[in-house]
Amino acid sequence: MALKLKSAKKLFIFLGKSALALVEAVVFAIIPKPRKNVAGEIVLITGAGSGLGRLLALKFAQLGSVLVLWDINQESNEKTHKMAGEAGAKGVYAYTCDCSQKEEVYRVANQVKKEVGDVSILINNAGIVTGRKFMDCPDELIEKSLDVNFKAHIWTYKAFLPAMIANDHGHLVCISSSAGLIGINGLADYCASKFAANGFAESVFLESLVKGQNGIKTTIVCPFFIKTGMFDGCATGCPSLLPILEPEYAVRKIVDAILQENMYLYMPKFIYFMVILKSVLPFKLGLLLGEYLGAFNVMDGFTGTRKKN
Repeated sequence: MALKLKSAKKLFIFLGKSALALVEAVVFAIIPKPRKNVAGEIVLITGAGSGLGRLLALKFAQLGSVLVLWDINQESNEKTHKMAGEAGAKGVYAYTCDCSQKEEVYRVANQVKKEVGDVSILINNAGIVTGRKFMDCPDELIEKSLDVNFKAHIWTYKAFLPAMIANDHGHLVCISSSAGLIGINGLADYCASKFAANGFAESVFLESLVKGQNGIKTTIVCPFFIKTGMFDGCATGCPSLLPILEPEYAVRKIVDAILQENMYLYMPKFIYFMVILKSVLPFKLGLLLGEYLGAFNVMDGFTGTRKKN
C-alpha cells in the first residue's frame, strides 16, 4: 500500500511539473523570453572558417563576445578572424584544429585555456556529410562522419565542461540536424552521427540538472538543410513545408535560441510536427508521408563530400 501511495505521489508530481512546463511554454510562445547579455563571454565555435560557423562568429562579434575560432582550414579561419574583428568582437583568437582527432582537440583546448581563458559558450558546429548510400560509403568516410559530427562533441565537452562546472556558468550548443530526428535515405552515416550528438547533448544536460548545476545551459539545434554549400544539389519535395533554409535566417534563429536559453530549436517549425507524426503514425503511413514531403529522398541530386571543418 505504501509503495502504491509513493508511486501515485511521484505520478502527481510529474503531472504537476509537466503542466507547469506546458504553461511556461505557452506563455513564452506569446511573450518572448528576455535575452541574456553575452558581451565579454568567451565563445568557441568549431567549423568557424565558413558557412554557418562564420556567420555565427560575426553575429557574436556584433554582440561584443570574445571569439575563439576553430577550423581545419587555416586560411579560411583567418578570414573569419579578420571579419569578426571588423564586426566588433571584444577579442578574436583563431586556431587550426582537426576536430576529428581527440589528441589535437585536447592540445588546442589547453592552448585556448592558457591564452584566452575559460570558454563559457561552446558551439559544436563542425560537420561533414558524405551523401552516399550506406553500402557505397567507404569505411573511412563513415568513421570520419562519426568522428567529426559526434565524437568531437565528446572531446570538446571533456575539455571545457570542467571549468563550466567549477564556475556554475556555461552554455553548450549542439548544432545538429533534422537528420538527427528522422532517418533520411542516402544519409545513414550522417543520421547516425546526428542522432548520437542529440542523445549525448540531452544526456549531459540531464546529468548537470540532476547534480543541481543550474548555471549550465544546453541548446540543441535541428535544422532542415541550409544553403551553406554542404548540401549543394539537394532538393526538397515540398518547399512550402520543408524549405532549404537561408543561412542568415538560420543564424538569427540559432542566436536567439542561445540568448533565450532555449533547450531545443527545430527549423522550420514543421519539423516539430514531423517528429510527432513519426511517433504516432504506423510505419508505412509515415514512410509515405516522408516520401511525399521529400524528407526521405532529398539527397537524390547530391554528389560528392562536403565538410564544415
